Amino acid sequence: MDRRITKKGNDDAWGKERPTLKTLAFMTGLGVTTVSRALKDAPEIGAETRRRVQLVAKQIGYRPNRAGVRLRTGKTNVISLVLNTEHELMSFVSDIIYGVTEVIADTPYHLIVTPYSRSQDPLDPVRYLVETGSADGVIISRTQPNDPRARYMLEHGVPFATHGRTDMGLVHPYHDFDNYAFAGEAVRALAAKGRNRLALVTPPVGLTYFRYTVNGFADALTEVGASEVPFNTVSIDHTIEQIRMRTAQLMRRDDRPDGIISSAAAATLAVVAGIEDAGLKLGRDVDVVSKQSSEVLHLFRRELLVVNEDFRLAGSELARAVLGWIAGKEPGSLQSLSKPSEVLPYRG
Repeated sequence: MDRRITKKGNDDAWGKERPTLKTLAFMTGLGVTTVSRALKDAPEIGAETRRRVQLVAKQIGYRPNRAGVRLRTGKTNVISLVLNTEHELMSFVSDIIYGVTEVIADTPYHLIVTPYSRSQDPLDPVRYLVETGSADGVIISRTQPNDPRARYMLEHGVPFATHGRTDMGLVHPYHDFDNYAFAGEAVRALAAKGRNRLALVTPPVGLTYFRYTVNGFADALTEVGASEVPFNTVSIDHTIEQIRMRTAQLMRRDDRPDGIISSAAAATLAVVAGIEDAGLKLGRDVDVVSKQSSEVLHLFRRELLVVNEDFRLAGSELARAVLGWIAGKEPGSLQSLSKPSEVLPYRG
């Protein structure tokens, strides 16, 4: 009975009425101004006082009032991650979000996800965020060489970072995976296994990393003396069934490839299904090198060769880049490029 009374009292105190700076001041015996500065890690407040105030704030679930913060500072303390809901796979989304939230966890910022669909102009959600002042910083993916979203945010002075590079001659923060190096390493790995007729399942033509992937593939073919078997009817944006069907058609041809490079794990599942639909065996008739962001492909087929791409790292780097720009760092100093892992066989 006593426990129920105590719980009800706590609910009345902290559940219905949100804890405020005055609540913290009362509980710590400090002034409101001192509490406010302690929460912001102000150097003029002693370390022990800062620690005590922050501990009490955590215990009672204190959160700054966003409306009040915005009125006082003009900031929202929001970072928005803009995602295409039809093309971004759940593994990508969850890993990017994990990486972002890991970095902003100890800051005043929190993350909102702003989705858009294929029927929308990709600029629409960005324009909304900028026009309504809904976020202090923005992260975008599926970056194009001449990306109107990046140009728009630069023109409006909004801090942002892109997952992927642009080619507009404009400086902005980004994090990218070295797809040129990935394609080159994949070609060399297949050539080392005696494969010399190679096909590539590319990223979508309109995205910047399409060019890096295709150029890396072409340069490495010349380097190892292999030839390309064109596979231009699909990209990783096509449906699983489309990729499966067209892979089967390709593998039934007399001039079929003996090696395939896939730019995404989901597409690779369809490629393998198409190979087997054509009556061929992975690892004997054809080898496949694929990117993956989680260690699932070897659970599917041990014969696959894989290259790891770390989307959690991408989320972390993008969050650091946006926060750095907000803090006043030069955009050109907030650019990073991650190298692919080696091509990995099954190591069970």
